[in-house]
Amino acid sequence: MRLLVLLFLIGQIGFATEGEWSKTGHRAVGEIAQEHLSRKAQKAIERLMNGETLASMANFGDEIKSDTAYRKFGPWHYVNIPSDKRYKDIEPSERGDLVTGINKCIEVLEDAKSNLADKRFYLKMLVHLVGDLHQPLHVGRAEDKGGNDIQLRWFDEGTNLHRVWDGHMIDDYKMSYSELSKTMPRLTKQEIKSIQNGNLLNWVDETQDLANEVYDSVEVGEKLFYRYSYDWWPTVEQQLQKGGLRLAKVLNDIFG
Repeated sequence: MRLLVLLFLIGQIGFATEGEWSKTGHRAVGEIAQEHLSRKAQKAIERLMNGETLASMANFGDEIKSDTAYRKFGPWHYVNIPSDKRYKDIEPSERGDLVTGINKCIEVLEDAKSNLADKRFYLKMLVHLVGDLHQPLHVGRAEDKGGNDIQLRWFDEGTNLHRVWDGHMIDDYKMSYSELSKTMPRLTKQEIKSIQNGNLLNWVDETQDLANEVYDSVEVGEKLFYRYSYDWWPTVEQQLQKGGLRLAKVLNDIFG
């Protein structure tokens, strides 16, 4: 049944728009997280955000990019790590990165002295950044700008490896974020616990390993068709689901 649904969806492919995990993907991460919040965390977030859901705030980090007042947050959306090193082995950028950004959000939200405006802002950023963490090419390599310099063809459209993962594969399925979140594999409590286990640096290392596989999945100039999406869609689902479950874990630890 799953195979038939996937083949049907692949048949609906058109062309994607650019975006980090696409707006749909980020909202799906938020929706999955919302479903796994503790009761205490859910109530605390509802009070803080006046009922706004995690899905509705999930694209805030991208939406503010056009405002120069928020330019300093641009480097928070990614981290560049050489393929032969781990995050713990490198000197973090002075401008900040995905890891320092997530840690800053957590720090503000856990600080009882933080004002309401800051808590709202950094919660929205946290929801977005944990989503970014699970898009493999946001933990990519500096020399190709996380796959942005690896030029490809998506059907007849010029694109690059980063955009294939940021938008093409999700947006071309034409699903709403709620539909997408409901297609995720059903997991046991033990499987969920296993995904949520570990810490931020463990999750960064895991995404980096996946990024290395993604880099090896194409050749420069290659023309990608239905097959690429078919082969990698289970991984896309896996990463969206992990992002949502781990976001819920982080929020439950903060608020629950």
